[in-house]
Parts: sequence; structure tokens; C-alpha cells
Amino acid sequence: MKYSIGEFASILGITADTLRLYEKHDIVRPEKDCRNNYRYFNDLDARNLLSSRWYRSMQIPLHNVAELINGAPAERVVDSIYAAQLQLEEEIRRSTMLLDKINAIHNGLTGLEAALYTCRIRQMPGMYRIEQTDKNQLLQKEDLKQTVQAWMDLLPFTFYSFRTGDAQSISWSGELDYSWGLALLEEDQQKLGVSINGSMQYIPPYTCISSVILTSYEDYLEHKTFQFMLDYADEQGYTVSGDIFGKILFTERLRDENRTYLEINIPIV
Repeated sequence: MKYSIGEFASILGITADTLRLYEKHDIVRPEKDCRNNYRYFNDLDARNLLSSRWYRSMQIPLHNVAELINGAPAERVVDSIYAAQLQLEEEIRRSTMLLDKINAIHNGLTGLEAALYTCRIRQMPGMYRIEQTDKNQLLQKEDLKQTVQAWMDLLPFTFYSFRTGDAQSISWSGELDYSWGLALLEEDQQKLGVSINGSMQYIPPYTCISSVILTSYEDYLEHKTFQFMLDYADEQGYTVSGDIFGKILFTERLRDENRTYLEINIPIV
């Protein structure tokens, strides 16, 4: 029996546009009436269409589906389904990692008010970092562009961090020598399979004094920004043992001003 495109689409529960797409990929081959140029589908087209929808339900790409419909041995069908299985498993793995990361971010922000200007001792994991600024001025480095583009695609596993120029700078008054750049925890780098290159700095695990501060969106980092943390180190008998690291948690957008919640970590022994 022959069916018009509208009838055929309605019977099979799809749209006419979907039917045209499958025709474009040579999955169905309607007969054309030379008198009016209308296309008519038959019952065998329905079988091909339903088979192709079954393949597509497993997220097999349409161009591969067309190959399976138009001629493929059993081994090719099995291999295509197995490839779809592996692809879905990888998507689930990445989605699970993303959910875990979002949960960790949310849990970290839940007690944000209590963490403001409160010092605590914590163990920081190892991380990789790329340097993208001199203070707040963006650097134009050709060798960084590819890495930056790749790491931007890894958000929120990557995050925006700062690092002071050297350990001695924390004892100076006024503006510090520092840089901003994307960072990636070592454990996430391993889970994501991110390749390491010479443009990345490695920061090994360390013990630190950690706190959260509020700063104006355009403020430069200064000694006074974390003086209360240095005072805490002196009071507790700790010695500062390296550069100061930190990261942007998020920026609060207000009508009159923008305020950034900034986590600061000072290595100690």
C-alpha cells in the first residue's frame, strides 16, 4: 500500500520533517509520481524506518544508521551497538564526575558566611596551573592559547586562581606581585586524562592557613588583604613556607557594586 508523506508520518508517530531527514540519508526511498511530483511511501519503508529509529534510540549517529540499514553484516551491527554502549558509559562517567564536582562546590559554599575572615588549617591537594595575567593585566602568549582553550572546556573542574610572585612578597606592604590563571586539581587531571605540558606549573600538596574574604571586583591584591591570616600564623607559632595561593569562589552581582568571594591559602610549617 502507498502512503503520502503526511499519512506515513502520522501512522508511524513521527513528523514529516523527520521523515524527510531519513529520506535524505537514503534510509527510506519513496516513489515519486511524475504527474504531480508527490512522494509515496510503502509498508517496507516502515520497516526500514522503525529499524533505524531502534538504532537511533541507542544514540547511534544517523549517518551510521544509514550504513546499517543499507547494508551491513551482523558483525557490523553488533560492533555499532557496542560502540554506542561504550560512548554512553563514558558520558555517564563524565556526568557522574560533574555531579560530584557540583556537589563539592555546593557543599563548600554552604558554610560561606561562617568561613568569612575565619582562619582554619587544611591540607591542600596538588594542582596544575597556567599563568594568564601579570596582576590584573592579561598576558598574550601564543604557546598558552591552545591550553587555555582546552581548559576552558573543562570548567567547572578548572577554576580561576591566583599566586603571589614569591614567598617573600607577603612581608611587603602595599600591592603584591601576583598572577591569575586557570588551575586544575591533580586528582581531576588524572580522572579526566588531561595531558601535561611545559606551560603548566605544578603545585604539590601543602598544609595551609585558609580563609575566605570579600573584595571589590576591581581591587588589586595587597598585603592588608590577608594580614589577619599572617597575624594568626604568628599567634599559633606557624612559619609561612611558600607562595600564597587562592581562587575565586564566585562574584556577587549587586546594583551598587560587585563583590568577589575569594579563598586564600597560605602555606605553613
